[in-house]
Amino acid sequence: MPINHQSGELYRSAPISMEKEWIDYNGHLNMAYYNVVFDRGADEFLAELGFGPKYAAERKLTIYTAEVHICYVQEIHLDHIVTVTSQLIDFDGKRLHTYNEIIHVDGWLAATAEVLSLHVDMNGPRVVPFPDDVLPKLAFYKEAHSKLPMPERVGRAIGIKKK
Repeated sequence: MPINHQSGELYRSAPISMEKEWIDYNGHLNMAYYNVVFDRGADEFLAELGFGPKYAAERKLTIYTAEVHICYVQEIHLDHIVTVTSQLIDFDGKRLHTYNEIIHVDGWLAATAEVLSLHVDMNGPRVVPFPDDVLPKLAFYKEAHSKLPMPERVGRAIGIKKK
């Protein structure tokens, strides 16, 4: 089910297969490798936004992750294939706020990740404003994705609720 990334729908990565080394002694995807899966899928979205490997190599500018909040919803096993959906929640002059989901090819939700990223000059490294030429793509996705429902897990805090 290909998604037209210019339509304002969620960005969906190419399918990602699990690797044997990612499976832990419990027989499922080790928690660290959920980050790997999110990273692979989100890198595709970042490239769509204009921040791919070519951007880093030619401009010495890139995106660094500042904070991630992952929720593990359902186990992933070796034979599973997933995609990562990405939604641009917000951005300002130097930061991106994105929300990602790992979706099994059968349609069920495996995990979510809310991410705050920084635009970085690799020569510093230091956080710097986005160049003017990437702002239209960010604005397009912010506008298009703002028409989607706000994901329920955005903005959640970790804690134990007191009774």
